Amino acid sequence: MFLYGIDIKWIVMVLPTILFALWASFHVKRTFKKYGQIRNTRGLTGAQAAQAVLSANGVSGVRIERVAGSLTDHYDPKANVIRLSDSVYDAPTPAAVGVAAHEAGHAVQYAENYAPIKLRSAIINATNIGSKLSMPLIIIGILLMSISSLARLHQVFYYIALAGVLCYGLCVVFQLLTLPTEFNASRRAVKAIETTGMLTAEEQKGARKVLSAAALTYVAALATTLAQFLRLLMLVTGSRRRD
Repeated sequence: MFLYGIDIKWIVMVLPTILFALWASFHVKRTFKKYGQIRNTRGLTGAQAAQAVLSANGVSGVRIERVAGSLTDHYDPKANVIRLSDSVYDAPTPAAVGVAAHEAGHAVQYAENYAPIKLRSAIINATNIGSKLSMPLIIIGILLMSISSLARLHQVFYYIALAGVLCYGLCVVFQLLTLPTEFNASRRAVKAIETTGMLTAEEQKGARKVLSAAALTYVAALATTLAQFLRLLMLVTGSRRRD
């Protein structure tokens, strides 16, 4: 529905999730900054924490490298490398230990063939292609539906637009698989931190808060993607009814 050229569905369905995502991003940065200014008792750095998690799970052969940027930490399964940002790699803080342990958790997932992360990796190329094709297919399909006078062609154009929605649906599937993957990596991180005694009980609270804040960003990403998918689906099916 458009009112005075404004997409009401986008405002009602998508905008709130975008605002939630912006808040989640701000929250994780604020939480990381807070617990990134406290030196942990053992003076354990992010790189050392990542190695400790790997060793505790019997995983070897994973390199740990520094990467530029802020909160750019990630595990690269193709290179089998954990890349830690400047504020994590050699930082002896609860925040750094939490983030590094989380990324090491991803390396352990691959080593143990954890199903959700394997499925997510398997569909990543299809998801990238689908996200690029989705909007052109939707726009072309709706545009041709609006100018088509033949019922048979109208049906074809509708399915073109619907194919675009389904392509975008791959992004929803990807985000759905991301949630258990990220939550599981955080659980592995917390367990390793507790069992190996990397941090004191008070410092563990800080690491958990950083990981919880980070988890919200993935929840927000799923909410935004799902809301956009539903909006596009309603847009395409609504165009068919109107015509």
